[in-house]
Amino acid sequence: MDRRQEILEAAAKSFTLFGYKATTMEQVAKIANVGKGTIYTFFANKEILFQEIAMSLVQEMKAEADAVLDSSVSFMDNAHNALMKMLQFREKHLLFAKLIEEEKELRTPAVKQVLVRIESEILSYVAALIQRRIDKGEIRDCDAELVSYLLLKAYLAFIVDWHELHDDKIPEEKILNLFKETIFRGLIL
Repeated sequence: MDRRQEILEAAAKSFTLFGYKATTMEQVAKIANVGKGTIYTFFANKEILFQEIAMSLVQEMKAEADAVLDSSVSFMDNAHNALMKMLQFREKHLLFAKLIEEEKELRTPAVKQVLVRIESEILSYVAALIQRRIDKGEIRDCDAELVSYLLLKAYLAFIVDWHELHDDKIPEEKILNLFKETIFRGLIL
């Protein structure tokens, strides 16, 4: 493994354990077993290092979503499967969870900026899926960007927010059926 990759892994570990605000370049250097100066040969500052790690999270999330896409199934099933996979990734990935927690508790500007960028990447991904299906004539012409926002926020509400306010989680099949009968029904030709 090269030094740059070792530094990225050490930084990801530090951000996961301590959060963005409490992570120092000294900690990253210690975890990576390199001198602090070595880090600066690859990354100008902590924020740039953090942003690169965050974007690697996005790439991992997209890869997981891509893995569940199936050209032989409906737009509804693909959209549902991709959104569920991305939200499951968001909930299970320890670094992502730490960032969300830090943003809620400390309102760290750099963390908020990265979370906004991650959301933007997710929305672009979903909008591209929608646009491809529009172009193929499988769903109605619509504003793919707005529909992707509607879908992401609605899925977040049922997957994440619902459980925070209620004692039980909504079964995935029930969520899919709800979306089929409402939002997806309006998109299907």
